[in-house]
Amino acid sequence: MTDDVTRRKALAAMGAAGVAGIAGCAGGDGGGDQTETDGGTPTATEAGTTMGSSGDASGTVKVGVLQPVSGDLKYYGSQALWGFYAGLAHKTGTDPVPDASTGTKTVEAGDVTYELVVRDSKFSADEAQTVATSLVTNEDVDVLFGAASSGAARRVIDTVVKQTDVPYLAGPAASASLTASAESCDRRVFRASENTAMDARSGGTYVAQETDVSKVYLFGADYSFGRAVVNNYKTVLQNQGVEIVGEKFVPRGYSKWDGLLSNAEEAGAEGIVGGFTVSTLPNLFTAFLQGDYSYRLFGGLATRITNAVVGQILQKVFGKPLTEEKLSGVKAGPFTTRYHWNQYDNDINRQFVDTYTSTYGTVPDLFTSGTFTSASALVQAVEEGGSTEPGDIVSQLRGMTVAETPKGEDGYTFQKYNNQAQSSMTVAGVVPTADEYTDTWGAAIQPSDPLATVSGEQATIPESDVDCSL
Repeated sequence: MTDDVTRRKALAAMGAAGVAGIAGCAGGDGGGDQTETDGGTPTATEAGTTMGSSGDASGTVKVGVLQPVSGDLKYYGSQALWGFYAGLAHKTGTDPVPDASTGTKTVEAGDVTYELVVRDSKFSADEAQTVATSLVTNEDVDVLFGAASSGAARRVIDTVVKQTDVPYLAGPAASASLTASAESCDRRVFRASENTAMDARSGGTYVAQETDVSKVYLFGADYSFGRAVVNNYKTVLQNQGVEIVGEKFVPRGYSKWDGLLSNAEEAGAEGIVGGFTVSTLPNLFTAFLQGDYSYRLFGGLATRITNAVVGQILQKVFGKPLTEEKLSGVKAGPFTTRYHWNQYDNDINRQFVDTYTSTYGTVPDLFTSGTFTSASALVQAVEEGGSTEPGDIVSQLRGMTVAETPKGEDGYTFQKYNNQAQSSMTVAGVVPTADEYTDTWGAAIQPSDPLATVSGEQATIPESDVDCSL
C-alpha cells in the first residue's frame, strides 16, 4: 500500500498542470461536442438490502465511476451504469440503484460495503481525466470503472491508472487497442465489455463463410472507433479470402453519401461495412435506402437510439407497420451483436432482463452485459479473495472466469495475456419489433433470433496478434 499511497500523492501534486499538459490529445476520440451538463446534483446515498455474502472479506470497496450522463450520448452512459448496477444487485442480492444520476450510492453485502462515487465524464477525454484524477486523489477510490469513449479510456489509463496503480474496469469503450496495444494495455486494466475486434472477428467470419459476398468496401468514422472497426474487418475478411475493394474514413455526422456509395458500386463491392455510431449511421442508411445499389450493408447492431432512428427511416420508406416481408427487400445484414436482451436463453439472462426492465423501463441493450459482468467480476474477486484490497482484487481478476453473466454461467473469461474478457457473440438479422417489446424497446426494429453464435475464443484476438505483455 505504501507505493500506491506515494503515487497517489504524486498524482495529486501534478494537479491541474498534469491535466493541461495533454489537453486536446484525444482529438475526435474525446467527443468534445458532447459537453452539455444536466446539472449533476449529487443524490442521497441509496442503500440496498443486506442479503449477499462476501466470504471472509470485510470493509469497503470504493468505486470511482465515470460515465457520460449528460449531452447527446448520455444514453450510452445510462445503459452502462444500469448494467453495472444490475450486475452488482444480482451478485449481492439487493435491488439495483434506480437511476443514472451522479452522486454517491452504497450497496451492502454482508460485511462488505460497495460505495459508488458516480461522476459525469461528458463523453470527453479531458473531462474523464479530470474526473478520474479527482476520484483517485480526493475521493481515494480503490477501483475505477467506466468510460464510454475509447479516447477517454486511453487518457485515464495513461494519466491516472499507470501513475497510481489503481485497478481500472474499462468499458463500454470498445476500441480493440485498449487491450491489444502496448500503449494502453496494463496489468491493472481489465475489460469485460466486448470490443470492435470481436464485432469484426465474428461478423466478418460469418459473412465470409455463410454468404456469397466476396468483395467489400469499408467505411468508418475518422477517429479511434471507426478506424478500429475498419482495420479489424479488413484483417478478418482478407484472412478469409474476401477482397477489400476500397476504404474511406469520414468525419462524424457526415451526410454527403451518394458519391461515396456510388464509388463502392463502381469498385464492384458486394457488401459494405459502416463503422459508425448514431451521429453518422442514419445518414448513411438513408442514402443507402434511397439509392439503387447492388451490394449489402452489414456490420454491428447498434444501441436502441440508433435502431430507433433507422426504424423511423424504414417506416418512411416502406410505411407503417413494418413487416418481415417489407424488410426482406432491404439489402441489410447480417449484423453482429455484442449483446441484446433476446440473444441469450438462460436463467441469469432471464432474471437480468426482468430486473432491468422493471427498474429502468427498457430492455437491456448493447453495452449492458459487459458492464453487468464488470460488477459481477468485482464482487466475485472480493468474495473469492476474501479481501477488499485493490492489489488482491487485481490478483483475483487475472484470468478469472466470471461465474454469473447474462451470457450464462461462466460466460466471460479474462485472458491472462491482455485482461480482455472472452465472451460469445451472436449474428442476427433485423425484424419488426415484437408487440411485447413495443413499450420497453422503443424502436420499430429489433434484432432477430440469433442466426449463429460465435464462441469467445473465436471472437477475441489471440495472444499472437496483440502487442501486449503482462
